[in-house]
Amino acid sequence: MIFPQVSCLLSRMNEHIHIEERQRIARILNGNHEEYAYFVNAYSGQLIDFTSRMVQDRKDAEELAQDAFVKAYRSLGTFGFQSSFYTWLCRIAYHESLNHLKRQKVHYVDIDDTPLADEEISDMELSTGLEERILLLEEAIDDLSPTEQMLVHLFYYKERPLREIAFIMDMKPNTVANRLHRIRKKLLRIIQGKENGQSER
Repeated sequence: MIFPQVSCLLSRMNEHIHIEERQRIARILNGNHEEYAYFVNAYSGQLIDFTSRMVQDRKDAEELAQDAFVKAYRSLGTFGFQSSFYTWLCRIAYHESLNHLKRQKVHYVDIDDTPLADEEISDMELSTGLEERILLLEEAIDDLSPTEQMLVHLFYYKERPLREIAFIMDMKPNTVANRLHRIRKKLLRIIQGKENGQSER
């Protein structure tokens, strides 16, 4: 739980960062192109981690992150500050990663392609606290499509709000919520299948 005073402090820190980013972007647009190195140095590691959630090859992930930085730089004049620069960068990197997967002609079975029962699944049902179930959950996440893994990564691991995930992945917030609901059901089905397979051996 984040106490109110801590939350307020974090909010002020983020606001300060956004103001500083606005100033840097303004200087870049005015011709001080060296300022862009700040964003590359600040976010390259995070962005490679982000693209790694979509593609398995580390070299591909690094190249996609670099492509996203280049595309963001060339499109900087269109950045409308509707998000933080890093969130906008993630949106670009996400679409670059999707295009990469399409070029590779990699096909994954997505949640929208699979019939699922309409029962409600809670997070507690996925992870009961048993070490075996937690390990199976991690394996099940690896079985998801890259898009599904990204949703899980952003929502559960990075704790990004729905509206921010929606911006990055070019969806509506309610679509993100619905897909997360279906992912939970899919994960439970995968876990149960793995548990049944183990019990049969």
